[in-house]
Amino acid sequence: MKQSGGSDNVGRLFVISGPSGSGKSTLTRAAIKRTGAYLSVSATTRQAGANEQDGKDYFFLTNEEFEKKIQEDQFLEYARVFDHYYGTPAENVKEKLAQGRTVLLEIDVQGAVQVFEKFPDAIGILVLPPDSVELRGRLENRKRDKSEVIEKRLKKAQWEIEQARSGGRYKHTIVNDDLHEAIEKLVNLITGR
Repeated sequence: MKQSGGSDNVGRLFVISGPSGSGKSTLTRAAIKRTGAYLSVSATTRQAGANEQDGKDYFFLTNEEFEKKIQEDQFLEYARVFDHYYGTPAENVKEKLAQGRTVLLEIDVQGAVQVFEKFPDAIGILVLPPDSVELRGRLENRKRDKSEVIEKRLKKAQWEIEQARSGGRYKHTIVNDDLHEAIEKLVNLITGR
């Protein structure tokens, strides 16, 4: 896989994106267990959820810490989403690719644009819910967000889907209407079956 700077790496980089509630996290974690691929841990400035662990689910940083890392060019990509920063620390990803490992990035479409610029051979996979009614139900059932945040997420979902489809970078789409089938599809894409 070529990255900027012209070095050849043996590892393969997959960019997995999809709107909040599409099930991309569930699919990605299942695929990690089955393939042994490395899942890059993102950094964020949002508060940790009840069951989330620093360094495992996210690196939870303050705004000041995150902005310092931006200035030091320590992210492959970053974006401000719903009043919080999210980003992919570069060092571990580059190290794993250099070791020949398969690396999965679970990031939004906005951040993916930056990754595709740096890694033109990255393989884009878009995870979608069956339809907008199902997406709304999933977001409501998570009981994480107030109704106005859910509305923002639904609007952003439509934008993300349009951007992902128009850019041509997402060569694969998985509609997550049957969880086991969706996991199989993702595993097969990662393993090349």
